[in-house]
Amino acid sequence: MEPSSETSSADGKALFPLYTITFIGTLGFGIILTFLVYLVTDYGGNALIYGILASTYPAFQLIGAPVLGRWSDLYGRKKILLLSQVGTLLAWVIFLIALFFPVIPLLEVESDMLGTFTVTLPLFALFFARALDGATGGNISVANAYLADLTSEEERNKNYGRMSVASNLGYVFGPAIAGILGTTIYGELLPVSVALLISVIGTFIVLFLLPDSRPCAIEEYPESAGIRKVLGQEQKECYEVEGGSKIKFSEAFKLEYIPFMLIVYFLIFLGFNIYYTAFPVFAAVALQWSPAELGIYFSVISALMAFVQGPVLAKLAKKYRESILVVVGGFILGLQFILIVPGNLFLLYLAAVFFCFRERDHVPSILSILSKFAGKKYQGSVQGFAMSTSSLASIIGLLAGGLLYTQLGVISFLIAAAIIYLVVFFSFRLIRIERIKAERNGN
Repeated sequence: MEPSSETSSADGKALFPLYTITFIGTLGFGIILTFLVYLVTDYGGNALIYGILASTYPAFQLIGAPVLGRWSDLYGRKKILLLSQVGTLLAWVIFLIALFFPVIPLLEVESDMLGTFTVTLPLFALFFARALDGATGGNISVANAYLADLTSEEERNKNYGRMSVASNLGYVFGPAIAGILGTTIYGELLPVSVALLISVIGTFIVLFLLPDSRPCAIEEYPESAGIRKVLGQEQKECYEVEGGSKIKFSEAFKLEYIPFMLIVYFLIFLGFNIYYTAFPVFAAVALQWSPAELGIYFSVISALMAFVQGPVLAKLAKKYRESILVVVGGFILGLQFILIVPGNLFLLYLAAVFFCFRERDHVPSILSILSKFAGKKYQGSVQGFAMSTSSLASIIGLLAGGLLYTQLGVISFLIAAAIIYLVVFFSFRLIRIERIKAERNGN
């Protein structure tokens, strides 16, 4: 049954703050992505230190995301989103202050395997800032659970796609801001200041624009009174966590199909994050790109993704099952990694076109399938575990990417492609699982 236009409009109003929060989060991440490798080098680090620093955020997110996810099930989404945004804001304050620290050596290392690097005072402060941001970085998983509260299963994949578009727009403007502002005499100071200001805006959006939510399905109630009637929204089907206790990771693994989905999710992020560490180093060292050139490249990729994952993904989601999108998206992502290897400028930008269909094209599909398997009761917990799974994969991938590129160079991209094609192989089972699920539901 198709949702009415009135319901869709109301859902749009309710979901807009979530899209905005997602955009702001990835905007700051896109800013960091562009100049962090250069900042690490200036402060005494090397490719390994860059990989470790990049992995600090997901390492602490691995700890924080499931806790925040469970808290959102128990205490409501808004409170936890606000906590997460405040953590990000404080992290940016520390990041900005670190730029003014004197470059005082704290630890010097010379190794044939690890290379030569120095851990300095500002570099240590950057590690602390990224750790704080990661520990409170459950905003995406909570936002995903909030989105599942607001939408029906039929609309969920489309809305996850819109969430992905908002995310990609952050990656469009983040690198562009960092590239343009970073070329001024103020260096990284201006883009970091802008990221801090944007984080303040995000905190106010959560505080004043996002409606409070318990873990409930939110549907239209025309007869309701008060402000929810004005917004066309009403909460119903509220529930408590079963037995008044929190679902554990071991309990989540007993839910049907959840273990398989988390393994697929892990491999996707593992392959991507090997690229995520290796490519900036490859661009800065082998291609000798400036921060502006790297920012332009990432902006082009993200602009193309925003287009593909808006109208294109919406149409594909209506025609094909989510599992098929996962298979096709994985195949194209692996091809993108292979095109990077020659270092040819034309092939790099051709890879950028294929990158439009990368993991953020089929991750909405996986999140949608996960939400169906989890059910309303465990939305926050399962989304939190999914975030932790991606964080663990990110930690391993980011660290491996730095080491692999140091030892093997561009071969690291082929290793990332091989992992993604393993995902494609596993995902054929996902097609069968989704077909069985549909048959059970009588679809």
